[in-house]
Amino acid sequence: MARLLRAFRGLPFRGAPLRAVGGPAGRGGAGASPDDAGSLPKHGPSLTKSEWQKKLTPEQFYVTREKGTEAPFSGVYLNNKESGMYHCVCCDSPLFSSEKKYCSGTGWPAFSEVHGASGSDERDAGILRREDTSLGLTRTEVVCKQCEAHLGHVFPDGPGPSGQRFCINSVALKFKPRKH
Repeated sequence: MARLLRAFRGLPFRGAPLRAVGGPAGRGGAGASPDDAGSLPKHGPSLTKSEWQKKLTPEQFYVTREKGTEAPFSGVYLNNKESGMYHCVCCDSPLFSSEKKYCSGTGWPAFSEVHGASGSDERDAGILRREDTSLGLTRTEVVCKQCEAHLGHVFPDGPGPSGQRFCINSVALKFKPRKH
C-alpha cells in the first residue's frame, strides 16, 4: 500500500489525464473525432465532449471523462459519515451505499461492495470493471455502467468477507442523504 501511495505522489493530478491503454473503437479511441471523445454510443444518453464539459465542472470532467484522479485526502466525501446513497455525478445512477463505506486510510472514499451486488454477482450493480494498464501496472478500473464515467479503481485489500476496496474519487460522486 505504501508503495502505491508513493507512486501517486509523483502523478500530475490536474495536468495530462491518465488514460487506459487500448479500448474499443468508437469510445474516444481510434477513429473517433476529437469532439466525440466523450460520447457514449452504447449506454445512456450520448453526449459529446463539449456537452459533457458544459454539464460538469472542470474537475468532474477531468476525472470522469478523461480518467483523471483527484488529489488524495482532498475529496468532499472522504470523511462523510451520513447515511445515504452515492450516485454517479454524470448520470445519477446509484452506485454505493453509505452502509458499505469505510475508512481505508488511502485518501479516497472506500467501499467494500457496490450497490446492487449480491456477493460476487455484479449483474445488477451500477458499475463495470475494466483492465487499466495506464501506469505500467495492471489495475482494475471501475466505471459507471450507465454512462461509462471513470469512478476509480478496485483493489483486493479491503475488509471481509469480499476483501475488496473500491477506491472512488469524491468528485465522481453525488451523495443523497437517506430521508428519515
